[in-house]
Amino acid sequence: MKAVYIAAYHQSQFGKLMSMTQAEMLAAALHGVCGEIGAEAGQIDSASIAAACSFSLHQQGLLSGLLAGVPGMEAKPIECVENACASGGQAILNGILRLQAGAGETALAVGIEKMRDANGKADGKRIGEALGYFSDPEERPGKVFVFPHIFAEIMQQYMQHWGVDERQLAAVAVTEYANAQHNPYAQMRGISVTLEQAATIAGPNRYLVEGLPLKTYDCSQITDGYAALILATEAGLERLGLRRQDCVQIAGWGSAVDPLQQAQRNVLKPAAAYRATQQAYAMAGVTAQQIQTAEVHDCFTVMGALSAEILGLAEPGRGAAFWADGQASVGGSCALNTSGGLIAKGHPVGATGIAMVGWASWQLLGRVPAALQVQGARHAATFNIGGPVCASVSTVLRAPE
Repeated sequence: MKAVYIAAYHQSQFGKLMSMTQAEMLAAALHGVCGEIGAEAGQIDSASIAAACSFSLHQQGLLSGLLAGVPGMEAKPIECVENACASGGQAILNGILRLQAGAGETALAVGIEKMRDANGKADGKRIGEALGYFSDPEERPGKVFVFPHIFAEIMQQYMQHWGVDERQLAAVAVTEYANAQHNPYAQMRGISVTLEQAATIAGPNRYLVEGLPLKTYDCSQITDGYAALILATEAGLERLGLRRQDCVQIAGWGSAVDPLQQAQRNVLKPAAAYRATQQAYAMAGVTAQQIQTAEVHDCFTVMGALSAEILGLAEPGRGAAFWADGQASVGGSCALNTSGGLIAKGHPVGATGIAMVGWASWQLLGRVPAALQVQGARHAATFNIGGPVCASVSTVLRAPE
C-alpha cells in the first residue's frame, strides 16, 4: 500500500461568507491550498468535492463542473461526494483510494457549504428541512427541526442509560468555546461561555424540544465555509517540491455505515463508528493510548461524549466525564477539538470532515496557536459522522519523522 501524505491544507474563516458563491468558494479553496506550497492547479491529478446541501439550498448539481472551470482543472477526473455530514471525510478517502489505485500521484479533497444568504442571515426552517433529508422519512413526522429533535432523543437516551446529567454534557461546549477563542478561523471566536451559562436556561440558552434536554449551547453552528487538502504519494510530494520528512502522513483510515432506520442500530454503541475507528487504528498500527489529540464530530454535545468512547479514550458511559474532568482539554490525556469543534469553530457541513483532518495535521506540525498546541504529539485521530450516527469516517495521522 502506498503511503499517503498531506501536502497542504487551507480553509476559510468559518461563519459568514456573505455574497460569495459556490463557484467562488471552490476557486478560493483551490487557489488557497495551492498557494500554501506554491503549487499550480495543473499539478493536481484528480479531485473530490464534498457538499451536502447544494441541491436543497442552491438547486445546483454537478459542482465538479464548477471546479473544472478553474484554470488548470479542466479535463480532469473530478467527482462530487455526498455522505451527509461525513461528506468531507468521504472526499478524503475517495482521494486516497484514487492514489492507491494508481490514478495519479496527487489528489484534491475540497469541501464547501453555503448555508447563509448574502447578508449572512440563516433561514433556520429551510436549513432544518434540508438537513432533515439525511434522516429516515419514517422518523421525521412531528419534528419541526429534524436533526436537533433526533439528537435530543439520543441525548436523553444517553443520560438515562448512563446516569449522566446535563451539566456534564455542557462541559463539552464550555471546553470548545474556550478553545475557539484562540482559533482565528472559528465562528464563535469572541464569545465566551461559562459552565453556568451552558447548563442554565436563561438568555439565549433554551430547550429546543419540549420535554427533551437539548439546549442552545449543546448545538453546533449554521456555517458558511470551505476547506481543502492536497493529498500526495511520495512521488507526488517530489513533483510538488516537498519532502516526506516535512509532511503529515495519513497512516490509517476506515469508513462504515449503519442502517438509517434507528430501530436497526444502537445509537449508544454505533457499530459502524467503532468499526471505522478500529480499521484506522489497525492500519496505522496504533492503539487509543497513542492518540494525543483528536478532532471529533460534536454536532451536539452528546456526540462529543460518544466520540470519546468510540475513539477508545473513555469507557462506554464515561465520555461525558472525560470532558467534565478536563481530560479532553489541552494538557489533558487527549486533547479533543482544540479547534473549537463544530459547536464553536462551526459546521459548514461539506467542509467539516476536511477541516478536522486539516486542523489535526496542523497540530502535528506545530502550526496551531500556542494556547491550543499539544506539545510533542505524534499521532492524531479524526472521527466524522453523517446522519444520526449512521455514516462514519475515521483517520489516524502521523507526525513527520
